[in-house]
Order: sequence, then structure tokens, then C-alpha cells
Amino acid sequence: MSNRNAAMGNAQLKSATARWQEWAGFALGLWLAMSPWICGYADDSHAATGNAAFMGIALALGSHFQLFLDAAAAEWLHLAAGVWLAAAPFFLGFAATPVPAINCIAVGTLVMARAASALSLDKEIEKWWQKRSSGSTEA
Repeated sequence: MSNRNAAMGNAQLKSATARWQEWAGFALGLWLAMSPWICGYADDSHAATGNAAFMGIALALGSHFQLFLDAAAAEWLHLAAGVWLAAAPFFLGFAATPVPAINCIAVGTLVMARAASALSLDKEIEKWWQKRSSGSTEA
């Protein structure tokens, strides 16, 4: 099977089995981008607002265009984004402000869970994990 046919088959399988994950990522990104204005902290916490707007737009666009990327690479990026979102309140100095901190940590945790769920469906990662957990050191 050619690489193009394999990619098309992978996209069709992914589309059929994990479509909810793209929609969930898109919805989380939209929520995060709009949350400073919805929750009322846009004028009070500029670091939280900038982080939420930038990361929210990035997550929404990343989820929307994910079908055009390597699925595993896109999910690893989403996982990294989730880790950043959970840590951002502490690094950007808005951890003491409850609403933006809780929002950022909650969305980050959900993004990480969604990415981990999508990665758990990846057959190559599953094969690698099974080899690793069985004690085999072969690649």
C-alpha cells in the first residue's frame, strides 16, 4: 500500500473512530479563547487573557486542521498544550486569581485527557507501549 493510500485509510479510520475528539478540542479551544470575556477577567488579568486567547485560538485551529497533519504528532502537540495550560497560571503569575487560574487548569486538564485518549487509539503507539511494557528492548 502506498503512503498516500495508507494516509487516506488512516484519515478515514480516524474520522470514523475519533471524530468526537476533534470536536471536543475545537470546543475547548473556542471556550478558552472567549472565556476571559465570558467570565469577566479580560480587563483584570492581561497575562491570563493573552494566554487564553492565544492558546484557545491555537487549539481550535489545531483541532480543525488536524486531519491534514500526522495524527500522532498533532496529539502530542495537544498534550504539550494541555501541560502548558495547566502550568501557565504559575509561570505567568495569575495563579492567585481564582477564575482565570481554575479555568486555565481545567481546560488544560481536559485537553491533556482528550489528547491521551486520542493517543491511546494510535496503533503504532500501542505496539510500542506493549513492547516496552513486556520488557523487550527491540525497536
